[in-house]
Amino acid sequence: MALLGVLAYQTPAIAGNDKPITVRELPARAKQVVNTHFRGKNVAVVTVERQFVGKSYDVVFASGEKLEFDRNGNWTEIDCKKSRVPAALVPSAIKNYVRKNYSGATIVQIEKARSGYEVQLSTGLELTFNKNFKVIDIDT
Repeated sequence: MALLGVLAYQTPAIAGNDKPITVRELPARAKQVVNTHFRGKNVAVVTVERQFVGKSYDVVFASGEKLEFDRNGNWTEIDCKKSRVPAALVPSAIKNYVRKNYSGATIVQIEKARSGYEVQLSTGLELTFNKNFKVIDIDT
């Protein structure tokens, strides 16, 4: 019981532990995404958050765009605000669905979760895809 109390007390301290780092300190995959798809963008801040199980990384650009990566450097969220998420980072099935059903709209945010993907379009529409890239929800 005492051990559980200590863990419960320590978890918030660990979960909110953001530390500024440089782009060079990111995992290799994350560096590649930043250097390839966001080349020339001014990086405002890069942080590592030590979580109870592992780490996560955030890259925020001066333009307000934000990238989130897991401990291995795989992106978990790309938020380009008003600009387009680089097409090479969006799964083909999602790109094709958006192109076919929402002509003229662009993907401005994409989030990867265990259950699938959440996508926000330039029109404000939010699409949720399952792991098999089937649309399971649409929010306006």
